Amino acid sequence: MASDPKSLSQSGLLSAEANQAAALAAYGGILTVDLDAVIANWRKLEKTAVPAECSAVIKADAYGCGAAEVARALNKAGCKTFFVATIEEARKVRAAVPEPTIYVLGGYFQNTGEHYAKINCRPVIGDLNELAEWDVFCRRTGWNGGAAIHIDTGMNRLGLTLTEAQAIIPRINAGDHGITLVMSHLVSAEQLNSPVNARQLAAFRSIASEFAGVPAALANSSGIFLGAPFQFDLVRPGAALYGVNPTPEADNPMQQVVDLKARIVQTRSIERGESVGYGGTWTARRPTKLAIIAVGYADGYFRAASSNDGTRGAEVIVAGKRCPVAGRISMDLIAVDITDLPPNAARRGHMATLLGEGITVDELAHHFGTIGYEVLTSLGHRYARIYKGGNVEEPLVKPAAVSGAELPPAPPPVEQPPPPLPG
Repeated sequence: MASDPKSLSQSGLLSAEANQAAALAAYGGILTVDLDAVIANWRKLEKTAVPAECSAVIKADAYGCGAAEVARALNKAGCKTFFVATIEEARKVRAAVPEPTIYVLGGYFQNTGEHYAKINCRPVIGDLNELAEWDVFCRRTGWNGGAAIHIDTGMNRLGLTLTEAQAIIPRINAGDHGITLVMSHLVSAEQLNSPVNARQLAAFRSIASEFAGVPAALANSSGIFLGAPFQFDLVRPGAALYGVNPTPEADNPMQQVVDLKARIVQTRSIERGESVGYGGTWTARRPTKLAIIAVGYADGYFRAASSNDGTRGAEVIVAGKRCPVAGRISMDLIAVDITDLPPNAARRGHMATLLGEGITVDELAHHFGTIGYEVLTSLGHRYARIYKGGNVEEPLVKPAAVSGAELPPAPPPVEQPPPPLPG
């Protein structure tokens, strides 16, 4: 791994700009996250959902954009509630933002109560066994930090059934229950006319109204744009914060957040009839000039975006012009046809743009045969990361690898197992 840029700058031998350039030179690609764009997206979603509270889903390292950095920026902008997937994600976020509410979507597991209490975060409980185990922990320790109840209204993934949720309402309405949110998750929110949306809304509205005094949440990113009836007390945007289009049937209302550039490591010329890459699937139809770029599928640039003699693949921007991928994308390298560029427009050491300058996350997802969520969360760990905007307090350039010092602490002592559920 490259040296930490902070240590480079302390040498006193180079200017700050030269030190930054030296740090960046150690990486094949540079991923820039625009925190001001994240904030702008959150504020647009917040305005759309008024008067509901707008939280932020920052699981999977904020969809690959950096959970700690995104949490700090959004918290400064006014975001008070965050959602993550696991306790380990919650620990990282809590270290970055001491005050906001953090919910853990993955649920409660026996013997993890001390983890929740230690960092003051809340489980999203979606099973009666989880609820029983959580109750035991709270009674034994006196912990009253709160929890959410997840009700399944059609996803058939996590959550209490409607019958199970109905059965616990007397207990909830008796008071002193510690439930701070009741929530469900939409199946087809990005499809405006899906009849599933109306069915889920009706089911959730009916059951949530019986949880007296407990705030309710249903809408994800796309759900926010289904209108006020779906917004309840709190909305939970995720992918839209990072520039993925939450309204795929219309223009994207979100700002692009991620810019990805990669280094040209070589240019070369081939003759008509020569092939490029593994399998020789792409053949030059004219004398061709290629740029070889230091990113591949190990970096999250999917092999599915390759081209062959019958199919055009993804495009990369070199010297301000879109250039097609030539041949198969390999683990560490991409070949790009730059024949139509002016002479010397692209040279060894220049940077090509893989995301940005008009190439959106959703466009790349189309070439990858997937969705923008997977594009962002697949971005690899071999990039230098630059954070701009958002009053960043961290070093401008951050190595992506995790050091041993950042590993989570040892788990707490094991709790006693809970008693079995009655009946």
